[in-house]
Amino acid sequence: MAAFLYRMGRLAFRRRWTVALVWAAVLAAVGLASMTAPEAEEEPFSMPGIESQEAFDLMEERFPGAAADGATARVVFVSSNGEKVTAGKNKEAVEAAIAELGDGAQVASIVDPYESGAVSEDGSTAYTTVTYKVDAAGLIDVGRSHLDESLEHARDSGLTVEAGGDAMQDMGGPSGTAEAIGISVAAVVLLITFDSLAAAGLPLLTALIGVGISLFAITALAGPLGLADTTSTVAIMLGLAVGIDYALFIVSRYREERAKGRAAQEAVALATGTAGSAVVFAGLTVVIALAGLSVVGIPMLTEMGVGAAGAVVVGVLIALTLVPAFLGFWPNAILTRKDRKARRAGGTPRETRKVNGGTRWASFVLRRPLLVLLAAVAGLGALALPMTDLQLGMPGDEALSKETTQRRAYDALAEGFGPGFNGPLTVVVDAKGTGDPEAAAETVSERIGGTEGVVSVSPAQFNESGDTAVFSVVPTTAPTDQETKDLVNTIRGDRPDIESESGAAFEVTGTTAMNIDVSEKVQSALVPYLLVVVGLAVTLLLVVFRSILVPLKAAAGFLLSVLASLGAVVVVFQQGHGADLLGVETTGPIMSLMPIFLVGIVFGLAMDYEVFLVSRMREAYVHGERPAQAVTSGFQHSARVVVAAALIMIAVFSGFIGDSDAMIKMIGFGLASAVLLDAFVVRMAIVPAVLALLGERAWWLPKWLDRILPRVDVEGEALIRPAGAEAEPADKDLART
Repeated sequence: MAAFLYRMGRLAFRRRWTVALVWAAVLAAVGLASMTAPEAEEEPFSMPGIESQEAFDLMEERFPGAAADGATARVVFVSSNGEKVTAGKNKEAVEAAIAELGDGAQVASIVDPYESGAVSEDGSTAYTTVTYKVDAAGLIDVGRSHLDESLEHARDSGLTVEAGGDAMQDMGGPSGTAEAIGISVAAVVLLITFDSLAAAGLPLLTALIGVGISLFAITALAGPLGLADTTSTVAIMLGLAVGIDYALFIVSRYREERAKGRAAQEAVALATGTAGSAVVFAGLTVVIALAGLSVVGIPMLTEMGVGAAGAVVVGVLIALTLVPAFLGFWPNAILTRKDRKARRAGGTPRETRKVNGGTRWASFVLRRPLLVLLAAVAGLGALALPMTDLQLGMPGDEALSKETTQRRAYDALAEGFGPGFNGPLTVVVDAKGTGDPEAAAETVSERIGGTEGVVSVSPAQFNESGDTAVFSVVPTTAPTDQETKDLVNTIRGDRPDIESESGAAFEVTGTTAMNIDVSEKVQSALVPYLLVVVGLAVTLLLVVFRSILVPLKAAAGFLLSVLASLGAVVVVFQQGHGADLLGVETTGPIMSLMPIFLVGIVFGLAMDYEVFLVSRMREAYVHGERPAQAVTSGFQHSARVVVAAALIMIAVFSGFIGDSDAMIKMIGFGLASAVLLDAFVVRMAIVPAVLALLGERAWWLPKWLDRILPRVDVEGEALIRPAGAEAEPADKDLART
């Protein structure tokens, strides 16, 4: 591996113009493809293999043309000063608003609240549902403007008018603010780390090129594959983070080799062969973790995982080819000012100091490894404790800011009609083959209506064939309450008796039931996913480090950091501690997809730091240093760069905390906290402490296993040659600074 990458880096250096032009051509090609690709259509959320999805599919089959996926806007009218919405002028205002709302070009239907009984018992609140002919993504600007204008006209009457539903969703896409924040902080960190504008700018430039290629490719494929907006958002998030980090490690190793007196071309080749090997295997662990999300069986997670994995692959390829090429263009500009000055004066750059912050920290840990280990594990364990209170769900309008009309509409409906009104259950009765479908549906409706926790049941609506009925069930509790989940389980648990009595089958669906089913599916898939991903990654690390205990230690450290980060998510987003600081106005269950998605990404990133840090320790050990010396050497060369890489990732992820999308906000916080804990507690404290306690045993590998494992030479043992073995090439380009 190291020898192959050495040759690749050398070739990229020598053929730098060709490499740069090839990547420019790739960027232009995918950019053109994205501009000419058909516009992506928003795919409805689906979850194969759960009851609520099967019931929804049955509804679409038995009620053709019912626009089941059409956008809806639920408009709420609230009277003021104790008046009723049924009073003369208020009723006139509501009816005028309904008439205006129904005149929209894309409106399929609208319901009169006075005819449908959609008025609260105290007469203070009424609502109407506007159904559109297209889904939320298909609403044109004229349709959205008409809706907004109609709401404003209705408010002029003195009524409080709010609207919720997917028709009110903001389809503007990412604003770019998060990316700008992450890049700005990354630039500052890189400048402090490298003391060179060129060295700081190169990782940013190559990362942006990689993100551009990935984003254009996802945009080009979004239409044919029906990719969601979150696919590109997560790809940008990870593409920026790993793209900067991978280039950072190559550039850092290049400067280290130049400091030893090596020629620019040789330094690039060695940096690509050694640090590049770590980049390859770190990237592989990330790709394994992300691609492994497909085994969960959730299309949305699969799209996000594969899209982000593609961005990581692009980042690895750019780090191995374009970064060496750019180093060929500016071989001396990458060095510090002092090193460039020394080179112009005819001297050589100073070699890396033997004692730095990394060695001092390693010495501290090596003197008291057991104390450091116990303190770190206890701290992470304390952070992980809130995980025992983890509740999963899918936050809706109740999680939005109170400044939004959707949230105010949600609160108004809950106050006027009860908390369960915002999360009704939909029951689909399949009466096909029964003698009297109406009687069968009536029996199912009566039995479910008599269940404790049910407020009301709507009249059953039949399809044209008369063999399928649909009715709504309003619970007494809010959609995210545990009591609502218990109610769904009770109804389903009573199914055998109800179906036996009615002679018809039924299924429970709706947004609330869908969220409950998704949560249960994610929880059941988490352990198998962990076994698959951790097993593959441990096997990969076994090949890289040729050790039994180091990969196991890496996996254990990951579990600690991911549990602690999930605990932090629970503290903020579920328990509400510090929620105001992050703009989280309403707390509640953690998003169902969050744990498994966080596990997938954090595992890959955690293995990044493991490979970068421990590979330098392994390299020192292979080259003859004692175990304790090897730990110190690894920190001497890698600690500063790992800290910089972690700070960059934290900055990139933290930028997404300001996103208005609840899922992106939660993912940004979870990833930022996970990287913070993994890099600074697990990799910088637990790793050296464990290696110090294990000593020689850390690198033990059974002889029989050593014989069958492939040798990849990540340490670059075959590449090490005396400094100055190759003279500075007489290439006029290398004179540039």
